[in-house]
Amino acid sequence: MRSTVAALLCLLALPAAAVNPDEMLDDPALEARARALSEELRCLVCRNESIDESNAGFARDMRLLLRERLAAGDSDAEAKAYLVARFGDYILLMPPARGANWLLYAAGPALLLAGLGLGAVYLARRRRAEPPAPLSLAEQARLEELTRD
Repeated sequence: MRSTVAALLCLLALPAAAVNPDEMLDDPALEARARALSEELRCLVCRNESIDESNAGFARDMRLLLRERLAAGDSDAEAKAYLVARFGDYILLMPPARGANWLLYAAGPALLLAGLGLGAVYLARRRRAEPPAPLSLAEQARLEELTRD
C-alpha cells in the first residue's frame, strides 16, 4: 500500500507538460515531431527551460509557430532553421559549436585546466618554501605567558 502511494506521489511531482490541448495537432506523427523539436528549443523568457516545458505566453506562441510550420509541410530541419533565423542560435538549448559559441564550449575546460595549473604551481611553491624558523627563547617565553591566561 505504501509503495503504491509513494509511486502516485512521485507521478504527481513530475512537471506537467506546458503544451495545452488546444495547441496539439490532429496528426499524432506530426504532434510527436513537434514535441521532439520543442524539447530542443529554449524559451527566451524562462531561459533554461524548453518551450515544451514553459508556461510563458511567448513559449506558447513559439510552440504554435513551430506547429504551424510543420503543418505547412516543413521538415524538422527547415522548421528549426526558420526559428533559428528568426531568433538566433540562442533559441537552441544545445547551440552549434561555431563562431562565438566556441568560446562558450571552450571556457569550461580552459578554466578547469587553468585551475589545475594554478593548484600545481601553488603546491610546488609550498613544497620549496623553507620551514619557519624555530621560536627564540624570548618568543617561547612570551607564548607561554599568553597561553597561561
